[in-house]
Amino acid sequence: MKGLIEWFRPNARIKRWICLILIGIIFACYGISSIIVKEELEIPQLLLIILSFIVGFTLIVIGIIFMQKRTMEMLIEATDSRVKNNRKHININSLIFNKKIYSEGPKIVIIGSGNGMKTVAKGLKNYTDNITAVVTVSSYGKMKNDINTMPIEDIQDTIIALARNEELTDKLMNYQFKSGELKDIKFSDIYFSTLKDISRDFTEAITNSNEIFDIIGKILPITNDEMRICAELENGMIIEEKEKISQIAYEKITKINRVFISPPNCRAIPEVVQAIKEADCIVIAPGSLYTNVIPNLLVNGVYKAMKESKAIKIYISNIMTEPGQTDSYSLSDHIKAIMEHTGKGVMDYCIYDTGEIIPEYIKKYNLQGSELVDSDTQKVKNMGVKLIQKDLACVENGYIRHNPDLVARAISELICDDLKYRDKQSDPQYLLLQSKLQYEKHYNKIKNKPRKKKKINRHSKGRKSKFLDRYGNRIAAIKNTEDVKIKNREILKNMNAKDNEEEFIERFIEKVEQSKKNK
Repeated sequence: MKGLIEWFRPNARIKRWICLILIGIIFACYGISSIIVKEELEIPQLLLIILSFIVGFTLIVIGIIFMQKRTMEMLIEATDSRVKNNRKHININSLIFNKKIYSEGPKIVIIGSGNGMKTVAKGLKNYTDNITAVVTVSSYGKMKNDINTMPIEDIQDTIIALARNEELTDKLMNYQFKSGELKDIKFSDIYFSTLKDISRDFTEAITNSNEIFDIIGKILPITNDEMRICAELENGMIIEEKEKISQIAYEKITKINRVFISPPNCRAIPEVVQAIKEADCIVIAPGSLYTNVIPNLLVNGVYKAMKESKAIKIYISNIMTEPGQTDSYSLSDHIKAIMEHTGKGVMDYCIYDTGEIIPEYIKKYNLQGSELVDSDTQKVKNMGVKLIQKDLACVENGYIRHNPDLVARAISELICDDLKYRDKQSDPQYLLLQSKLQYEKHYNKIKNKPRKKKKINRHSKGRKSKFLDRYGNRIAAIKNTEDVKIKNREILKNMNAKDNEEEFIERFIEKVEQSKKNK
């Protein structure tokens, strides 16, 4: 009864088909009644009765077909997150493909940690249900109030990224108690500590979390053994704390020679090795090269499984260099570092960004010691790695990040191309993934379609060139930045050089703020 009432709610789009069926029944009944009532029929009357039958039954069939289609849409569309924002463009084909592709999509293993892992996982969950996120687990220690637990920051972020209800899971995991004995302790600390105590090991604890939070795919720690990430600098110095590697290397003005794990006999858990062997695609996520990317590949069993796997192996390159780790590193330097630590066979493709980023943000990173990763493509080709250039970057909260949707689309397109190359166009995996990509392309085209603007007279004096239309805002922003710099220099010149450092800073800040207000 409840489902029947749902048909008659506003915007249900099913009442029209019910009315169409009723109209068809009326036409059919008219034809039947005419045959029963009239004893003799002339040709015009007979033709009218036949026509009423045809129209009536046609309307009934059309009404039933579309009513069934709309009923299926109502059952499925509740699970499609885009319906909330754009109900107008939802169609039954995309919704059915979404359902099927989640369960029959490609098996993808993501190896990494930090923001890179979170980004790739967040994007790929829209293309397949068969995701295995293999996360770095290092730097064991004690939490506040002696809550003994394994390090869970990266596990926690990955759970949030793969959760079906991402917003609610994020709020729950990051909730911090504000009073009592648990003050300043996060819910996630207590949760993982409790789950570890009632589970046989940390792997089982994470597996239970996969079910509790209803995540898409599964998350696995790289190992159950205690593992520390250490580094050897070019000057011979050994750093045994992961958190201090970048800082010390930056302060000593020296490069990292190599990284290693301690103890060296850490073994990958069997579930990770099995997932790699069965994968259709293995993705090395972007991240801190020497502390988040390479250490995973050094765990016993991982490199061997990757080398023997027939899966496509993809490395997502960093967009910016990282101070203390990859200063002045080019694209080939990143790939060379991975191969020197592991060997060949860990990557077939490297997807890298076009580098078309707003200059203001690059300047911000330059001040912090970072710069764009130089795409020295020829060197990479000589290393036997195929390159794919894609527009992957976006700006999030003032930081340059990989766009989850663009990264996932690039990976999915590569999987489709590989299946096509192997002449598997009839494979259900290819058909479903290709359909999903086509729908995403169509959806984004509609979503990003610009509003119609009034026609501008091309011969008018106030017309703009195509270059200004595209880059005008960026040029204005750069010009504004340069004007601010000039004003700041004038302020500095007018200040008394004999002031002590604290007074100098205070006066400088006051002058800058006053300049902004006057502007």
